[in-house]
Parts: sequence; structure tokens; C-alpha cells
Amino acid sequence: MTIDLEAEYNNRARTPEHPAIIAGWKEAAAAFRASHSQAETEIRYGPSARQTLDIFWPDGSRDVPLALFIHGGYWQALDPSYFSHFAKAANANGVAFALCGYDLCPQVSLAAIVEQVRAAALHLWRRYRRPLIASGHSAGGHMTACLLATEWKRYAPDAPANLVPSGVSISGLFDLVPLVATSVNHALQLDEQEAARLSPLHWPLPGHRILDAWVGGAESAEYLRQSRAVAEAWKMRGAETLYRELSGANHFTVLAPLNDPESEISQRLAALSHALR
Repeated sequence: MTIDLEAEYNNRARTPEHPAIIAGWKEAAAAFRASHSQAETEIRYGPSARQTLDIFWPDGSRDVPLALFIHGGYWQALDPSYFSHFAKAANANGVAFALCGYDLCPQVSLAAIVEQVRAAALHLWRRYRRPLIASGHSAGGHMTACLLATEWKRYAPDAPANLVPSGVSISGLFDLVPLVATSVNHALQLDEQEAARLSPLHWPLPGHRILDAWVGGAESAEYLRQSRAVAEAWKMRGAETLYRELSGANHFTVLAPLNDPESEISQRLAALSHALR
């Protein structure tokens, strides 16, 4: 049976209500920033205007674990200002929450974006001297896996080998080859060889890693396959993996539980973060 890849990967077409959901993120994020006093915003980690980090700390202490969140948007849309409010639950669970900006396709290549996110993680290490848990949605889920599979000592000799030992991907993409034939690729401009090279599904792991692959139960069959595939493939390479479907959630509503400090995913993010201490 031929798979309609355009239908499988066009999340906005699959979810007609997505404009209202994204507008809701933007509004909630702005309200949170306005009310939060323990924030460091627009920390530059690279030369371009979008290469910044926003960090939201829990009240009372900065001696806490640090989680990095990487936004989605198919590497070609959005920015951290849409997602600030997801720090609230992490902070309530005693975790600092850093949001990473990056340049977008087609102004830069997807390979360049991966390098920028690595630079952001390294900047956080050099600034705060603590390992990170990575997390991210959609394209950010892809980059979460990229960070876990990075050989940090080869990338930067002063970095610890376990700079990013664990991660939580939400509706991530790990095999980029199917995107080549879709409208998503108009901005990415990938050929099959480059798409395969940038697919962390196939990357070797530099040590023991923990990767959670969460996905909305109402997402496309391809998105479900992507998360199952990385959990299975990485487990075979020695990683500790978890695959979890959030019942009834689509590609956009799958993020809603991150607002609740008691939700399963927020508790899992907190547990993995505190395990780094």
C-alpha cells in the first residue's frame, strides 16, 4: 500500500484548529513571562539574532537541575516566545527550564540548526556547569535525539561525555527521509542522502542514554511509527527507552500536559532531571 506522505506529515492540514492552539500558546507564554521574576532572557549563545536562550528558574534557588526545551515548527517556524509557559510546571517540580532559539530554514540548512542547538547546550554547560536533560516537540524532538547521540568530547574537549545523557521527545522526527517527498522539504531542501545523514534513528550512541518517545495517540500513523522506531532501534543499541502514546492527543494538543506539574510527562521530566544531580 502506498503511503500518502504529504497527508501523514502535514500536521497543520490534519488539525484545522491549529491556529487557535498556537495563538493560545503565544498568549499563555506572554502572560507567564510577565508574571515570572526569576528569568534570564535573550542570553546569546551564537552570533545571529535568533541564537538565544531564555531560562526560567524556580523561586528560591538556582541550585537545581536544568532542562533544555527545543521548540518545533518543522525547523522553519516559531520561536521560544511561544513556549515560555511550559516552564511553570517544571519550575513547580524544582527544575529550571531553558528554551533554545535557532535560525530557521531556508535561511540556514537543517545541518546548521543541529550545530546551533549543540552550541546552545554547550553554552549552558559552560555557564552553569551541570548536565542537561533535553526535551523538545516535533522538530525539537529530532534535535533532542541529536543532542543525546552527540559525542561531546569530540565536539568540544572541555565538555563532559555525558553533557546530555537523557531526553524527552514529544512527537519527534527521527527518520527524515520520508520528508523529502513532502511540502515540508520546500524549506529544508534535503536530498535523500542528507536526510539520512541527519536522521538520529541511525546514529551510534556514545554511551548509555535514556530517551523517552512520547506521541499523541491521534497523530498520523507515520508520527506513531517514528517514535516507536527510535525507541526500538535505540533500545537495541543499549539505550533505556520508553514509548508512550497520549490518548486522544493530536500534534498540537500533545503539549498540553506539560502545563500540569502532576501530569505523567511533567513528572517524568522532573524525575529524569533530578536523577542528574
